[in-house]
Amino acid sequence: MTQTTQPKSHAWWHFWHCDRCNPTNQSQTRTILLEAAFQEVHRVGFQAASLQNILKQTKLTKGALYHHFPNKQALGYAIVDEMLHGFVTQYWIEPLTQTNDPIATLKQSIMAAGQRMTEEDIQLGCPLNNLTQEMAMVDEGFRQRLERIHTDWRYAISSALERGQAQQKVTKNINPEQFAIVFIATLEGCIGLAKSAQSLELLMACGKGLIDLLDTLHHEKQHIE
Repeated sequence: MTQTTQPKSHAWWHFWHCDRCNPTNQSQTRTILLEAAFQEVHRVGFQAASLQNILKQTKLTKGALYHHFPNKQALGYAIVDEMLHGFVTQYWIEPLTQTNDPIATLKQSIMAAGQRMTEEDIQLGCPLNNLTQEMAMVDEGFRQRLERIHTDWRYAISSALERGQAQQKVTKNINPEQFAIVFIATLEGCIGLAKSAQSLELLMACGKGLIDLLDTLHHEKQHIE
């Protein structure tokens, strides 16, 4: 029997860990394939990604791959639906659904993302943004899936800010839906700038600016005439 190899995980984007799986479990085989495929796509993009490289990295057979994913497109869709959507849900959406202080939660999420960042992450950039740039215009299935992630993320931010406004923790001088758009665009833009400059320092400075922007949303800091 061919022994499978667990691919090395990216420190920032890896979130999927199957504690209940064992080496002979079919679900673990699928997880190993997904993680290897994610890393291949993150490194070279979806269109240039090689199924052969994925199989070489995992030491799995073509039969194992096609048992779980009928074609490369299905594998790509699973990366978006399960890995990228799962990452955004775990690290950005779920904390907002559970918080009574959205400003503090967003600041904590930014700082945690910075702590997870590696030099390789700077080199490769944001996989969500990378795939959006590469695939949204050429594959409608990708576009819909990527937009679903952004929609869920925007809704989580705007809903949390609305609750904060109702509890007088967030200023009412902002439109939560508009701010959610600005927040995500700024965050992804920060990562894009850092990738272009290959500079972790630039990313940290951009993150600090976003945190400073969040500080202006506190209800008690608003000037009353």
